[in-house]
Amino acid sequence: MIKAVIFDLDGTLVKFNLEVKACRTKVIQYLIEQNIPQSLFSMKETAFDMLVKTKKFLTAKGIMTQKFVKIENSVFSIVESFELESARTTEMFTGIPKILKALKENNLKIALCTISGKKATSYILDRFNIEPFFDAVIPRESVLAVKPSPIHLEAALNALEVKPKEAVLVGDSVKDVSAAIPLKVITIGVTTGLSSIEELTLAGANYVASSTNDILKLINQINKQA
Repeated sequence: MIKAVIFDLDGTLVKFNLEVKACRTKVIQYLIEQNIPQSLFSMKETAFDMLVKTKKFLTAKGIMTQKFVKIENSVFSIVESFELESARTTEMFTGIPKILKALKENNLKIALCTISGKKATSYILDRFNIEPFFDAVIPRESVLAVKPSPIHLEAALNALEVKPKEAVLVGDSVKDVSAAIPLKVITIGVTTGLSSIEELTLAGANYVASSTNDILKLINQINKQA
């Protein structure tokens, strides 16, 4: 029986509006200034992927952890500045408050599991007045590793006090699906953001929907099958 719904944010509840290219360019420039080889990075990677590579590089060189912490904090500051700018102009997808309300009326717990930072996340939730719907909000600062690491999703499950089999994860990207698979959490991919039907299906999504508005119907279907 499904007792909880865990949502991604950008591309799932709100329109993905981050200046991705500019953000990644600035992060790479900063990392190069810290003597990290440019050849390690790609514009196709997130800033968090770049940090993973940076940590491995510094560890291999025997460089102290303190240097990485300083780099990590600076990269997060760069990303946060772009996120806050995006948060001011992002748009919420049609029907989101209605579906969140319907989920609560059906006694389902709701959490947010996002790689966005706390400041931008709080700004968006307050701006659209949807914060009261969430029983837990897990931004990147709350965990040691973000999606696709299952650690991120596990933190949301723990906050809601539900078992993996009692939850569904709703997200728009392959990384959302990848985070759920090791925990055996049912995944519902939505095609409103980064990934296509084919990409979500290939990644292992249990269901694919055209929008978040279809979620309650799918959950009722899952519970009937159970």
